[in-house]
Amino acid sequence: MNIDQFNFAGKKAIVRVDFNVPLDENGNVTDETRIRGALPTLKKVLSDGGALIMMSHMGKPKGKVKKELSLSQIVKNVSAALGVDVKFAPDCANADAEVAALKPGEALLLENLRFYPEEEGKPVGIDKEDPKYDEAKKEMKERQKEFAKKLASYADCYVMDAFGTAHRRHASTAVIADYFDADHKMLGYLMEKEVNAVDNVLSNIKRPFTAIMGGSKVSTKIGIIENLLGKVDNLILCGGMTYTFAKAQGGNIGKSICENDKLDVALDVIKKAKENGVNLVLGTDCIAADDFSNDAHTQVCPANNIPDGWEGLDAGPETRKSFAAAIKDAKTILWNGPAGVFEFDNFTGGSRAIADAIAEATANGAFSLIGGGDSVACINKFGMADKVSYISTGGGALLEAIEGKVLPGVAAIKGE
Repeated sequence: MNIDQFNFAGKKAIVRVDFNVPLDENGNVTDETRIRGALPTLKKVLSDGGALIMMSHMGKPKGKVKKELSLSQIVKNVSAALGVDVKFAPDCANADAEVAALKPGEALLLENLRFYPEEEGKPVGIDKEDPKYDEAKKEMKERQKEFAKKLASYADCYVMDAFGTAHRRHASTAVIADYFDADHKMLGYLMEKEVNAVDNVLSNIKRPFTAIMGGSKVSTKIGIIENLLGKVDNLILCGGMTYTFAKAQGGNIGKSICENDKLDVALDVIKKAKENGVNLVLGTDCIAADDFSNDAHTQVCPANNIPDGWEGLDAGPETRKSFAAAIKDAKTILWNGPAGVFEFDNFTGGSRAIADAIAEATANGAFSLIGGGDSVACINKFGMADKVSYISTGGGALLEAIEGKVLPGVAAIKGE
């Protein structure tokens, strides 16, 4: 079913949103991008005259109730964004009373789904090596179905609009869809936009195609890096993984972050890039610091010759120039992951240079897709969200979609 064709009048709709928003130490929302992203779908339900039930996770409580991860903290933000007084159910699996009291045009937010281990469907308190693990996994899968069935019982229809979790087969993102027929389950507007944006990048590549992969670890990005080597013209690898590549090639990296067990993987990426004719752009210099803090002493030094006791925290001036050169002429751009510890104001220069180059290329007609929490936070921090083509709300989901994997949250709706 297409959400545009569905009339929610008189119906209760349960919508899986991604309200896993960043909070400060006082529980205040610091970035409302994900809340704003869900608004078109949520407002469609309410304007049709439907009753709205929103469900989401926050953080990784691993099946335990954690006050600091309660969604009660964001009710005021969601209420302000939606323009209605959002009610709150303090237990997502026992919300029958709150759901029964819900009238057309009203909205209810359920407590963090991941306070229940059944949401993720992973056995708790048992090691994978344990001989009883398979039995525990099977039992948890049954419990997950019951949990999904309970959530489904609250509503007449189900809308999946949480792209950030679409790559997980969780109770609320995929299993719940089994309890609704094809005419009563659908993708929300945000999901449709996300799926279309990925299709736009992969099936309509205008060249040159430049991808920028940042972040601290090669291991979390290796699948997407290998996949991109067959698609891109330029691949920029930045952030903490710079130093794994520098060490793999015999460099001295001081106390910079490094995955010593991935040195061979880094060398293999360099080799494959050469074989595929991909211009692999790695950092040549960096801003090194004597401490992991905003106020540390700094110096510019080669990325492969960092003094002992110092660590690379941002891309250096020459590296920024080479990054910009590979971005400015591109016609398709994908950015996932910052170039430095952008949370510290003194180490935002590399990420800002990337953002500036992307904005310039976009102004010149390139399609730019920004995905992943940190890249999105970067763009928002720099006030440049309106200077790029599309900002994705999903990190892992975006990367898996670009890898060509079928997302369970999409397949559950489309019946793939």
